[in-house]
Amino acid sequence: MQVLYFAWMRERIGVPKEEVETNAATVADLVEELRGREERYALAFSDMAAVRVAVDQELVEIDTPLTGVREVAFFPPMTGG
Repeated sequence: MQVLYFAWMRERIGVPKEEVETNAATVADLVEELRGREERYALAFSDMAAVRVAVDQELVEIDTPLTGVREVAFFPPMTGG
């Protein structure tokens, strides 16, 4: 699946997107897999309260299943003005 990173997530990880082979059942499982990759991922996913998730371009909760999913995006909460 395609995994996208935005704003400071992209800066900490160092890439805007990547193709990820995973057996993760949920978004939370995917986050745990990514955290275990390298320190830069661990740092980016250290505070999930500061991260929002979209699955196939729809905002979801961390326990959302990944069955049939093509894209997961991680980004900080949006603020406006």
